[in-house]
Amino acid sequence: MGLRGEGEETENGVMATDFFWSYTDEPHASRRRQILSQYPQIKELFGPDPWAFLKIAAVVLLQLWTATYLQDASWLKLLIVAYFFGSFLNHNLFLAIHELSHNLAFSTPSYNRWLGIFANLPIGVPMSITFQKYHLEHHRFQGVDGIDMDIPSHAEAYIVKNAISKCIWVLFQLFFYALRPLFLKPKPPGLWEFTNLIIQLSLDAGLVYFWGWKSLAYLILATFVGGGMHPMAGHFISEHYIFNPDQETYSYYGPLNLMTWSVGYHNEHHDFPRIPGSRLYKVKEIAPEYYKSLKSYKSWSQVIYMYVMDRTVGPYSRMKRNASKDAGGAAKKDE
Repeated sequence: MGLRGEGEETENGVMATDFFWSYTDEPHASRRRQILSQYPQIKELFGPDPWAFLKIAAVVLLQLWTATYLQDASWLKLLIVAYFFGSFLNHNLFLAIHELSHNLAFSTPSYNRWLGIFANLPIGVPMSITFQKYHLEHHRFQGVDGIDMDIPSHAEAYIVKNAISKCIWVLFQLFFYALRPLFLKPKPPGLWEFTNLIIQLSLDAGLVYFWGWKSLAYLILATFVGGGMHPMAGHFISEHYIFNPDQETYSYYGPLNLMTWSVGYHNEHHDFPRIPGSRLYKVKEIAPEYYKSLKSYKSWSQVIYMYVMDRTVGPYSRMKRNASKDAGGAAKKDE
């Protein structure tokens, strides 16, 4: 399927000096067609999750209440609560926004955008609308050089070459995800981005005005630590980082799926992005023969450990492919 680029053993132990390159199309569209031809009943799983709004509202309200409750807490208490409690809530909301980017709460796209802006509130920084633009391209053009912004840049790969630098990269990986598109493929903001920005800044300012800086600091801390060296953040690495050169997408079948909108079912998600996380497990039940031979994970924490400690794995451990003739257009609606 793909070959690792040229490389050599370096003094810091990283073998690769280029990405894996594939000379075939991404695997999900063809597998989707095969599964649907054999199991057309899977189409019955398509469509919004009727409980999405209530699940998101409960987490948003709980996290905002926690922020106000901690207005007079010590900085140590803020950090402890942020890591062991708030991080799980904010990462849950980040993946709720991922769900909403596929319009899986409402049939009307604009309703999903509004709910995404609402889900964004405890995260502290506006990202919901911008995330959708780039994430749909990740699905439509998985691995395509210059389009899929989920793939690390050459600059990241040049800097991150050993266990220490990989630890730092994992710790700050949310910053890399956020800043990478701004440098490599910036998109002009539109009305929805400005709406997201204004509402988010208004919430942040309101928190500071009525409850003080520590309430806002708690939310920012929860976002930061939850996206770094944290069990839930292991999905960033597990989904597409290549530990086996014959496979470019990996699923996770562990208990944290209950808190992450089942994003661990990642092969299933890329095969069927119109199925909400709450029903993705049914895809594997209906068509098990398509997934049982694929390598998967049971621990996201183990994935982080493997990534840091394996001297042959790093930012270059991703599959790339050259753009096809239609890859220059805008991302299309999920198939």
